[in-house]
Amino acid sequence: MRIIGGEHSGKQITAGNNLTLRPTTDFAKEGLFNILGNRYDLSTFDVLDLFSGTGSISYEFASRGCPTVHAVEMLPRHVTFIRATAAKLGLNQIRVIRNDAFHFITICKTKYDIIFADPPYEITNIEKIPTQIFQHEILKPEGILIVEHSKRNDFTGHEHLIDNRRYGNVHFSFFKKDI
Repeated sequence: MRIIGGEHSGKQITAGNNLTLRPTTDFAKEGLFNILGNRYDLSTFDVLDLFSGTGSISYEFASRGCPTVHAVEMLPRHVTFIRATAAKLGLNQIRVIRNDAFHFITICKTKYDIIFADPPYEITNIEKIPTQIFQHEILKPEGILIVEHSKRNDFTGHEHLIDNRRYGNVHFSFFKKDI
């Protein structure tokens, strides 16, 4: 796994064998960040990374200068890994929060410019994520929600869906409140 853009572009990140991994592929990350980089000045964006896993997406946002990156992960060994990697890279804007992502959505008091959610593909309630995000109003007015998912999930018809992109087996669905 590596950081593909920004200040830390090209830095390799080695995760130990004790982590449960399905990090977003470099191909998919490159596609996602090309879209975001062409539309937004990420250096002004506050980001929430739900189901952070290894922290790969958090590192990408931080490397691109996002002032605040909150990484929510519930597995203790993953939390430890993200904290250690962020410290090693000097990515002080990453704050790791150990919590269940679905629970965190309900208690969060902060609003974000971008919320990225990459839940395990095998969980059964991925389709609830956009609705919960919008119900709890944790996106800023012009904020964007991005959900990474497999082909099994289809958000077509969701009132806030604005785009869907596919990079190999990785799908990104984009949501915005005011469409």
